[in-house]
Amino acid sequence: MVNLRPILHVNGVLLAILAAAMLLPTAIGFFLGNPDWKVFLFSAFITAFTGTGLFLTNKDDGGEMTLQQAFIFTSSTWFILPLFAALPLYFANFGLTFADAYFEMVSGITTTGSTVIVGLNKATPELLLWRAIIQWLGGLGIIVFAISILPMLRIGGMQLFRSESSEKEKILPRAAQIANAIASVYILITVLCTITYWLVGMSGFDALCHAMSTVSTAGFSTYDESIGYFKNPAIEYAATFFMLASGIPFLLYFQMLRGQPQEIFRNSQVRWFLTIAFTSIGVMTIWLFAKHSMELEEAFRLSAFNVTSVITTTGFVSTDYTIWGSFAVVAMFMLGILGGCTGSSTGGIKIFRVQVLFETVRCQLNQLIHPHGVFLPQYNKKPIPDSVSSSVMSFILLFGISFTVSALLLSLMGLDYITSMSAAATTLANVGPGLGPIIGPAGTFAPLPDAAKYLLSFTMIIGRLELFTVLVLLAPNFWRN
Repeated sequence: MVNLRPILHVNGVLLAILAAAMLLPTAIGFFLGNPDWKVFLFSAFITAFTGTGLFLTNKDDGGEMTLQQAFIFTSSTWFILPLFAALPLYFANFGLTFADAYFEMVSGITTTGSTVIVGLNKATPELLLWRAIIQWLGGLGIIVFAISILPMLRIGGMQLFRSESSEKEKILPRAAQIANAIASVYILITVLCTITYWLVGMSGFDALCHAMSTVSTAGFSTYDESIGYFKNPAIEYAATFFMLASGIPFLLYFQMLRGQPQEIFRNSQVRWFLTIAFTSIGVMTIWLFAKHSMELEEAFRLSAFNVTSVITTTGFVSTDYTIWGSFAVVAMFMLGILGGCTGSSTGGIKIFRVQVLFETVRCQLNQLIHPHGVFLPQYNKKPIPDSVSSSVMSFILLFGISFTVSALLLSLMGLDYITSMSAAATTLANVGPGLGPIIGPAGTFAPLPDAAKYLLSFTMIIGRLELFTVLVLLAPNFWRN
């Protein structure tokens, strides 16, 4: 039997933190005289009571978690926290079913940005702030998780970053210090983003909520029209800059603050990411300028904003880019699947995996041309171990299988082809909006049946946790000593 006490103990701590976070919208609702403050206070009490109970009744022996416990802890946390985070949305007078509330909070904590809420323009400030807080905490959590836990679990080639950051570069000696460094940079960028949004025309409240959404690359807005509501080019340019910045590994910013700014440009993953992003923006600008007769500045601004939003899996929209034509739709779909850099808050399959696949294929082709030659795939000028290459290829295969199964199940629920395919892809890659008139940039996931919302909640979580972390729990051998 697996000893679940350490897992429940730590989950109790996280629930207590979640309960403390609920007190902020509680205070705002009380100050403004909105009745929803009682809902948040009641939800905070339930969450704190449960968290305290788990903490006190499951004494931590102080030892390190086993590999088996680490897998269970990681998966359980991302399923449990949204359950309690959904309570204020469910109890509030906003007409949400529990499936809606759970979907919304899973979307927030996984920084996906898909939403079921219609009428954000009339929502109370405490509800809007809670959505922003959840995605901001989720973004910070996933960065720490990707740097500290995934390399240890050797998921999808992530062991590459364990050897790179721990054995060679030794950026910081302990995982706790890494987490503190990431949190410091994360908060700093959030503050800078908030100030920038405020200076270019947002209210203080909107600036804070959108900054938390931008840095976490989650995409929740305080308006149904997202960033398009403001009709302000300066806001779109500011959002583009900070979304792009949030797609870069946050530890590199910490190195920059320590006097090593060259590390950002030396990192091959960052160079690939920026090259793909800028090339895509350039191509899309030409497409809009030539095919849709847009002014050059408008074509560039819309391209830069929406391409960056998609490739960083943020999910903000300034216009419905599905009306740009089939080329734009296919390009956006592929960029969303690709995603940003590992060590950032972005989703997708990640740039480094594309690099590993590219290097593996390159070496295979060279081997065919020169059968007696020796060709080693490299990442950041270092040889890629065979274990990493096989892990990456296994991840890509499992991603394709998960996408196929999810899309088939959604089609069995009565969803049309475009909705089924794009919903499966956008939630698995944690992008946000899908395609089509229902869940596209101009729509929401509200019309979907509850069964589909629960399924998509599951795909958002497994996509955020790099698939293997959750799916390994389904293997019978995992539970045998």
